[in-house]
Amino acid sequence: MQCHIYDGEVLLENKTMIEVKNLTKNFNSFTAVDHVSFGVKKGEVFGLLGPNGAGKTTIIRMLSTLTRPTEGTATVGGYDVVKHDSKVRKLVGLVSEKMIMYDRLTAKENLWFFGKLYNIPKNVLNQRIDELLGLVQLSKWKGSQVGTFSTGMRQRMNVIRALLNMPEVLFLDEPTLGLDPQSSVEVREFVKKINRENKTTIIITTHMMIEADMLCDRIGIIDHGKITALDTSTNLKRLVSGTDTTILVLEIANLTSDVIASIQSLKCVASVSQDNSTQIKVHAHGDEAFDSIIDAIRAENGKINSVNNLQPTLEDVFLHITGHEVRDKADQKIQLREHRHFMPRRRVR
Repeated sequence: MQCHIYDGEVLLENKTMIEVKNLTKNFNSFTAVDHVSFGVKKGEVFGLLGPNGAGKTTIIRMLSTLTRPTEGTATVGGYDVVKHDSKVRKLVGLVSEKMIMYDRLTAKENLWFFGKLYNIPKNVLNQRIDELLGLVQLSKWKGSQVGTFSTGMRQRMNVIRALLNMPEVLFLDEPTLGLDPQSSVEVREFVKKINRENKTTIIITTHMMIEADMLCDRIGIIDHGKITALDTSTNLKRLVSGTDTTILVLEIANLTSDVIASIQSLKCVASVSQDNSTQIKVHAHGDEAFDSIIDAIRAENGKINSVNNLQPTLEDVFLHITGHEVRDKADQKIQLREHRHFMPRRRVR
């Protein structure tokens, strides 16, 4: 077992890269993060899944030493994020949801600027810039201004910027937010490549179910500043599939508000969401749920074209645990309270 020595204190390094205990952050009377505890193993991709305003970004900011916790403790690589903050910063890279790039500088100039902030020697930095640009297939654009790049290219630049110091831990805060589908796929593939080839420990925050499902070894579902469930995607889905929950997608040719109201009135039905003019998704429970729903539709003379009994998704898990969908919790007041404490953006003149 290796160890670090800091001011005479020996810090052991084992397979747990991040350890969080009762981490709490208050902004005046508002609690953004409420006594959160979890651990992340070395080389693991760990996801924090939840709606906007749930506290995901605040957790990342505390772990990356940008915000001090109100209560609780957290260590990264064995170093306390408050007591040994300078040591923690050497171990981590941060990709925030806001891109930190200077449009007038070229790709190489941007990376050179940020690399010098880490005091990386000139010859090492030049080699590392070439390697990172090659890693994201941007080598032939290294002399082009970043302002001319597509959104996907800029986000790939944003990610490799955080890799200049060869971090053992990479924090990705909503890395595909606002990207088109193709760019999102590119970023996700790159994240998997970083983890696979460099064994980098990654914490990713997201409100996108597919992203958490595709990337994360384990997922912590966070709501109202608390982690309400933590496990692998497969085990989390068993929380739903292991119950008597039924998830139906029904195509009804003559779908009306009366049909929907009739289904919603059933005691066995937990929720009904309308996907389009003819399709609804129904969450229900009980052995007789299927028959009851079909009977209710027929009682309103509904014409059923198709019925699909779905396997649970992470969206279903979130609904099962919290009682609401992720997108239902985009509470603007909470977002403003949390984002009000972000570091101000600086502009290049």
